[in-house]
Amino acid sequence: MAKPPKSYVCNNCGTAYRRWQGKCEECNEWNTISLEDAVVSGAPKGLSGKKGQTVALVSLDEPIPDAPRLMTGISELDRALGGGLVPGSAILIGGDPGIGKSTLLLQAMGALALKGEDCVYFSGEEATAQVQMRANRLGLRGAPLKLGCETSLRDILTTLDSSKPPKAVVIDSIQTLYADHVESAPGTVSQVRVCAHELISYAKRRGTIVLLVGHVTKDGQIAGPRVLEHMVDTVLYFEGDRGHQFRILRAVKNRFGGTDEIGVFEMTGIGLEEVPNPSALFLAGHNAREPGSAVFAGIEGTRPVLVEIQALVARSSAANPRRAVVGWDSGRLAMVLAVLDARAGLGLAGCDVYLNVAGGLKISEPAADIAVAAALVSSLSQIPLPDETVVFGELSLSGDIRSVAQTEARLKEAAKLGFVKAMTPPSQKKTDKDIGIEQQTLARVSDLVAHFFPEGIN
Repeated sequence: MAKPPKSYVCNNCGTAYRRWQGKCEECNEWNTISLEDAVVSGAPKGLSGKKGQTVALVSLDEPIPDAPRLMTGISELDRALGGGLVPGSAILIGGDPGIGKSTLLLQAMGALALKGEDCVYFSGEEATAQVQMRANRLGLRGAPLKLGCETSLRDILTTLDSSKPPKAVVIDSIQTLYADHVESAPGTVSQVRVCAHELISYAKRRGTIVLLVGHVTKDGQIAGPRVLEHMVDTVLYFEGDRGHQFRILRAVKNRFGGTDEIGVFEMTGIGLEEVPNPSALFLAGHNAREPGSAVFAGIEGTRPVLVEIQALVARSSAANPRRAVVGWDSGRLAMVLAVLDARAGLGLAGCDVYLNVAGGLKISEPAADIAVAAALVSSLSQIPLPDETVVFGELSLSGDIRSVAQTEARLKEAAKLGFVKAMTPPSQKKTDKDIGIEQQTLARVSDLVAHFFPEGIN
């Protein structure tokens, strides 16, 4: 028998090459290409002349079989999933080590097992005794959850096929599994791709919900080939800072619901607890009378969230002033600073700038531009924003402030938490009579700067 051919595969994107090279031409990453053995199988290299089977085609108006979602009982997890678990779906959950991925899934599977659902938890990183100890700490000692410690894909599939298909299966983690017909180490591109394909095929064939735990790289991306995220139905990222007790479960892909939906949890000694009102949690300890602080009314998925943005501006004599950003895009900060310099003449180019989003939340929507600008100007002028004021709006390169979506939802969330004023973009409907918030319209960035420098900039 001829020796299986070998190829060089990028560990970041999965692109194959005939020979080794330092840089991947697809993802532009360096030193990610390694030698991978091809999968040993009896499949022919080509389709040849053999005919295939006819595929049954259906029309769009045919009735859809009723497949209700399976509610986990953890409302924040169900929210991130779009309303619960869908039978036959494959879900990938990634996050930093120790962030709480295994704890969350163990709590969810334990809650389903207590409701009478048949659930299986396979751990490739811990012994069953370790999982049992964690379950006892989480108060799940009496949950009829089936545990297994195995890394062989063949043994896992044989175990699942030996009885009635369970409702849900957890694989912790996909990087620890190995297929014995692939001549490479666990965690490599070939192994991850083959193992994920077999588990997803089992989920579609049996109607079982498969939840895969994925390791992440130093950049925060799920390790292994990028094709893994394309294969599954839902991709969830578990975010958070170990210095904070808050955890954010964010959906970045969901074939059965909206993307960018979040669930908020708090890490405690007895596991993860849901946070039904994250705005109050993120604003805990907020001091409105301190310069350099602004409250941003944002939207995460379908949920309005209020979060504090903190800025510190200090004059610097260095040739290259420092820019430190936590929780926001550093490129976006550079743009806001450039607009403030060019359109308002603040002269921030020679200042050290430190920006922080309180609570460990990561913000990506452009509506935070004006809140960041307000915090920066407040820190520079040493004048705080008015009490009980929220700020939102998108900043353009010309210095204009553009309107954003879901203004009413942002204002209602602010009013619910006791805010009475809002700095908003123009061309928005005045809803202060219905919501109880006084709106101050900002048409240009100069209008914002004039609030802190009424007599002009010296």
